[in-house]
Amino acid sequence: MKLYKISLALLMGLGTLTSCEDKLDVVNVNRQTATTFGQSASELEETVIAAYNHARMEGTYARVGYGYDLCRGDEVWNSSQQWYLPYDDLNTAIDNEMNQWVWRDWYYTINVCNFILSKFKDVDNNTLDTPMKYIKGQALFMRGLSYYNLAGYYQNPTLMLDYSDYSALETLYSPNNTYDEVFEQVEADLSEAMTLLPTRDLGGQWAQGRATKGAAAGYYARALMMRPNNSNFVKALEVLKGIISGQYGTYKLMANYGDNFREGSKYENNEESLFEIQYLDYGTQGTDDEWTPVNTSANATQGHAIESNFGPGDFGGWADLSASPWLYNLFKAERTTSGSLDPRLYWTIGTYEPEWEGFEYGNVCYNSPMKADEYIVTSNNYGGLPIAKWTNFRTGLYSNVVTGLHCGINLRMMRYSDVLLRAAECENELNGPTQQAIDWINQVRRRAGLADLNLADFGSKDKLFEQIANVERPKEFGCEFGRGFDLIRWGFFYSNDRIQQLKEHGAVNFWTKSNYENGTITYTPKDPVDYSSCSKSSYDTWKKGHEFIPIYQGILNANPNLVGNSANTSSDNAEYYTWTIHPVVDLSK
Repeated sequence: MKLYKISLALLMGLGTLTSCEDKLDVVNVNRQTATTFGQSASELEETVIAAYNHARMEGTYARVGYGYDLCRGDEVWNSSQQWYLPYDDLNTAIDNEMNQWVWRDWYYTINVCNFILSKFKDVDNNTLDTPMKYIKGQALFMRGLSYYNLAGYYQNPTLMLDYSDYSALETLYSPNNTYDEVFEQVEADLSEAMTLLPTRDLGGQWAQGRATKGAAAGYYARALMMRPNNSNFVKALEVLKGIISGQYGTYKLMANYGDNFREGSKYENNEESLFEIQYLDYGTQGTDDEWTPVNTSANATQGHAIESNFGPGDFGGWADLSASPWLYNLFKAERTTSGSLDPRLYWTIGTYEPEWEGFEYGNVCYNSPMKADEYIVTSNNYGGLPIAKWTNFRTGLYSNVVTGLHCGINLRMMRYSDVLLRAAECENELNGPTQQAIDWINQVRRRAGLADLNLADFGSKDKLFEQIANVERPKEFGCEFGRGFDLIRWGFFYSNDRIQQLKEHGAVNFWTKSNYENGTITYTPKDPVDYSSCSKSSYDTWKKGHEFIPIYQGILNANPNLVGNSANTSSDNAEYYTWTIHPVVDLSK
């Protein structure tokens, strides 16, 4: 801080007044700067909390940062035909301002992480005490998580790794990095974080929402699998086996699948959760929605709006996103060993089913009884099967959607079931169908009460991959973040038979109660949809390259060194993404 002091000299005898100006560097001890702040573990802890805070914003996971990936996947469609529509149709324009929100909020997170990491520059990790190791590990994890999302959404974002780069335009205006370069950095950050962080077994705050060794290991395996090749499958499988064996902390499947989607300390940060985004329970929040990072308020709600996007219009929701009929009928195709429905359907899609009488909270929609002969749909204009996950549709707590950033259910971003199914996938890629791969899959199936798979039924790696990709993963993670990332890493956008499959999965028929009652339409929202005669499929409007989000034109205008990605130019990525793409396999044969 500069203070300016005017020195006056009165020259006696000449009667002349002159002056000179001195500039003195004076430190205001009451005002922290980037240079003075962060010299102690306690101060850096505050900055770590700021990094976590940015991960719960609208562009990260509180609304659009979560919703874009759902739209990109085949399990969800846009029932409002308004909000999110360009992302569900996979053809958003480069000047759509919404394109920048995910970019903006993850770079805010990166900025905070880079500040923390600047305090460890040229410091050997072996010289750090335990609190400082944990601080650095968390910053590396959050930066790795940020770039994982940026590359998965934008393909070729710019790597900003040094806090000092923000101080000059020539370094601030960085060029793009390639998809490979960004994921190499993600892997480097996460692998280093694995060496610094404690396991969740340490307990206390480390078992209650912070990044742990297990979280870093899980995301490291995920990052490796975003560039699928034998070498990466070998490394990912080794890490996934380490998680399963307890090397990175103790994890297990919750006995009740629904415990992963309820609010409250009894259920959140549970033994199945490797990492989740923390939100305050409803009723403990403030009243101010913080839609952007600059809307900071001491009275912030600190909830998310995923519930608002999913909620049926008749119950106060915004009626934006619905489960695909394909996903619903996938659940209905296989009964449990006791003859009932897969309990995961109850927590994934809000429909009336006779089997739900007496199960959990029964056939309820926000505490209102559901009837067999009525259809509660997401949108009154277009229909849609309501998504129950990350909402209070089935929790028995509330009677209506409280819209805005109010839902307090923590978003479980990585669960142990993902570790098991990814380990099975890697094992299958490396060694073909094996009993070990089948055993890991069966652990997840048994929790749902389904019969074991038999190795003899899978004569090729292609067939077991089909089972994992289009049966096991959709039913376990249906309508959760990550399906769009999966479609990219599997190369489904670069294969004609896979594109056709996506079109069939994404097919919907518009439905209104009045047209159903007057006989104009005879089908119900639950019925399978024939792609050849459907109202629409999101993938019919997919433009090549738009499996990614365009880099917003305003960002490109501001940074002359940046160029657009494949979505900006609507260019085909098939030549760049050259990894093996499994052909579609008919599982009934």
